[in-house]
Amino acid sequence: MTKMRTLTVKDVSELTGVSVRTLHYYDEIGLLSTDRSRAGYRLYTDTDLIRLQQILIGRSLGLALEDIRRALDDPSFDAPTALRHQREQLLARVSETHRMIASIDATLKHLDKRDEPMTNKDMFDGFEPEKYEAEAKQRWGETDAYKESARRTRRYGENDWAAIKAETNAIFADAAAAMKRGARSDSPEGLALAERHRQHTERWFYPCSKAMHANLADMWEADDRFRANIDKNGDGLTAWLANAVRAAAS
Repeated sequence: MTKMRTLTVKDVSELTGVSVRTLHYYDEIGLLSTDRSRAGYRLYTDTDLIRLQQILIGRSLGLALEDIRRALDDPSFDAPTALRHQREQLLARVSETHRMIASIDATLKHLDKRDEPMTNKDMFDGFEPEKYEAEAKQRWGETDAYKESARRTRRYGENDWAAIKAETNAIFADAAAAMKRGARSDSPEGLALAERHRQHTERWFYPCSKAMHANLADMWEADDRFRANIDKNGDGLTAWLANAVRAAAS
């Protein structure tokens, strides 16, 4: 019988780049528990390494550690299926990254004065933050959220708007991938995507409570323009993401 390979915590740290301290923490919270040697040292098997890979992928996709633990401990969890789904998500991110790189390259050429004058289409690829500005001011101009958003966005330059667009597209792409493979809006992944969008709003525009986020979700569904903009990433995505936001707020 072939002897099962085992690695020490130092071996795993060097192999993966995850610190020894983090590996100890994962063990302590039951996320990545391992066998022990007679001397009490942690020993990692190939099965442990696959689980660690799942943890790292989940973290890169924005999932909380507790959500990752629940998914991995679910009796119905199937590693090959999970890896295929995660591969789809990462490929969507690769596509978005390539678009962002192309936008950056166009900006650099413009700044280096080696290219023709740059158009908004080159820089933002259809992103038009001013499109609903007048209407937004009319509807919410007296609210603290609108005033804070206006204060922040006045300082934003081309690179800021490009980063906002890239983050937004990445969230929608990940949500569309989750919806396509049948994930429920109120699943751990759906809730994590809703939280990513809420934090994105807070980071760039205004403090956004979960209750306020739920109100925004209602607006997405009520306004044909918002729904069309989100659904271009996947038919029915507006309803799926809005339900995820409301589930996260409940």
